[in-house]
Amino acid sequence: MAKTKSIYTCTECGAQSPKWQGQCSACNAWNTLVETVAEAGGKGSGHRFESLAPGTPKLQALSEIETREAARLPTGLSEFDRALGGGLVAGGVVLIGGDPGIGKSTLLLQALAALAPQHKVLYVSGEESGQQVALRARRLQLDVERLPLLAEINLERILGVVQTEKPQVAVIDSIQTLWSDQLTSAPGSVAQVRECAAQLTRLAKQTGVTVILVGHVTKEGALAGPRVLEHIVDTVLYFEGDTHSSFRLIRAVKNRYGAVNELGVFGMTDKGLKGVSNPSALFLSQHGQEVAGSCVLVTQEGTRPLLVEIQALVDTTMGGSPRRLSVGLEQNRLAMLLAVLHRHAGIGCFDQDVFVNAVGGVKISEPAADLPVLLAIISSLKNRPLPEKLVVFGEVGLAGEIRPAPRGQERLKEAAKLGFTRALVPEANKPRQPIPGLEVVAVSRIEQAVERLRDWE
Repeated sequence: MAKTKSIYTCTECGAQSPKWQGQCSACNAWNTLVETVAEAGGKGSGHRFESLAPGTPKLQALSEIETREAARLPTGLSEFDRALGGGLVAGGVVLIGGDPGIGKSTLLLQALAALAPQHKVLYVSGEESGQQVALRARRLQLDVERLPLLAEINLERILGVVQTEKPQVAVIDSIQTLWSDQLTSAPGSVAQVRECAAQLTRLAKQTGVTVILVGHVTKEGALAGPRVLEHIVDTVLYFEGDTHSSFRLIRAVKNRYGAVNELGVFGMTDKGLKGVSNPSALFLSQHGQEVAGSCVLVTQEGTRPLLVEIQALVDTTMGGSPRRLSVGLEQNRLAMLLAVLHRHAGIGCFDQDVFVNAVGGVKISEPAADLPVLLAIISSLKNRPLPEKLVVFGEVGLAGEIRPAPRGQERLKEAAKLGFTRALVPEANKPRQPIPGLEVVAVSRIEQAVERLRDWE
């Protein structure tokens, strides 16, 4: 087969050049030309797979298309299935990324070992030898009697094996190690990653094989490679957690077959990753006595309500300017909340260092954490603990108003189930029917929340 011709395309303007050059001649941008496969016309296309419906495409009305729920294939790991939206989908492409050593390969090896007895699977290892994978499986005490392994990094050979074996689920570990002989660039380059991912996605859609790609991440924590890698796949999962901690979080940031921001929680043991049935207990500290600067937030991760303890420490500034530091929460939002607290509640921290932390290493991005953060700061500043068994959620606006949070009823029910007896929530989240065992106090402004704290003292 003749070798496919490659061209160089500018990532800024899309201009093409037959050879690489430092500056794009169209938009004058520097170092933006990347190698791509030239599209050949007619039947001489260099792509391995052809269209399923050759000839003139037929238009079809949306109302005529039959729709059905995508069948799910459970992996045997409940927390992994939760992040996926219920399980794997035939023909779906999943991309999972995370820091080195976080447990990506361990998780997928456990999932394939659970699927292998009843389903045909394939594990493609491009980073580790077969012996290394076998040693890990033996250490985890997995039943890998029917788990085939392919140690290969050449894309064309992998595609040939997948077409021949026809597995239901194929894991590629990792996409950055693959290379196609249609390109001359090195494995891991932008062109190689994009072309290999496109070919594997085309294979998945045409054959119904579920493909799981493992991706590297940059030092900033984003998936390495071109941004198009996240666009062409169906599901993007991030594996998070501190390597010094025994807990791992898997978060869905894109899912064409389910809800985004779903969260799965695992505990790392000597037998591999184990799902955590009650993750709220991980993010709540066990204090022997009441402490100042602690407030419990009911956050919503996908469809799962989660209780997280927010801790704040306010101390007198020793340097020239006060410090504002947050871990697990947005830094700029902390500065904004402090300004709102000073303007509308009359509580200033202009001569205080303020440190805020979300317990357990969880990252909170929703604005419903605003009110718990402010109450934790007030508690630390005045050195007075908040009432026991109190949960809080609510967004705080610049005008001092407290805005509602989505799915407030589910949050309150989760708090009541875990034994909390008091809740401070936005006025719009006040339940119409009382929740047994839970006293709900609704407020509409930050001044009212501060006044309510004084009444509870």
